[in-house]
Amino acid sequence: MRRFYGRSVQDQGAQSAQAPFRCDGFVRDGVIAAPPEEPVPLRVLPAFLRALLVTDGTVTKILEAYFWEPVTVDTLEQRFETAEEPVPAIQIAPGDRCLIRDARLRGTDSGRSFAEAFSLIRTELIPSGFRQRLIDREIGIGVLIRDSGLESYREVLDVGMDVSSDGGAAVCRTYRIIIERRPVILITECFPLALYAGERDVT
Repeated sequence: MRRFYGRSVQDQGAQSAQAPFRCDGFVRDGVIAAPPEEPVPLRVLPAFLRALLVTDGTVTKILEAYFWEPVTVDTLEQRFETAEEPVPAIQIAPGDRCLIRDARLRGTDSGRSFAEAFSLIRTELIPSGFRQRLIDREIGIGVLIRDSGLESYREVLDVGMDVSSDGGAAVCRTYRIIIERRPVILITECFPLALYAGERDVT
């Protein structure tokens, strides 16, 4: 949860050179932050990776269609945590109790890790019919949104470079999911750059 402390929605946009992909799918001369290195031009990223950064659909389904294999969500860690500082992006105040989830999107045939995801969830705002299933890991966030029939919207807040769990470069995006006009979930997804760079010629 600490990665989100002290950052307003405006701050998150400022971290990524005027928030590329927040409103548009094409940002001429756009760059993303890559501290401590120089910013990385968006045009040099693999095309499919750019599409993943901008999508407002279910990432798992897009990965399955592109890599043509089933993709499963492995929950690496899940816990409840009490916020020590505000998280304005989803209106969390100090003392609020939130569900934290670390997950990996893995191809079931190849075993490849396509993405890592860190989620911060205001479970009290999720309908009771889905809340316990989410807590019990019976249902993923994407499935929850797709099958719930709730009005929802995904807003990209930040795009930048980071280090993946295996020590390699990763391109990450942070977005919030607004359900019935209330910000409920904050997610950071990281995609290993080497894997997607190696997939440039996949058809």
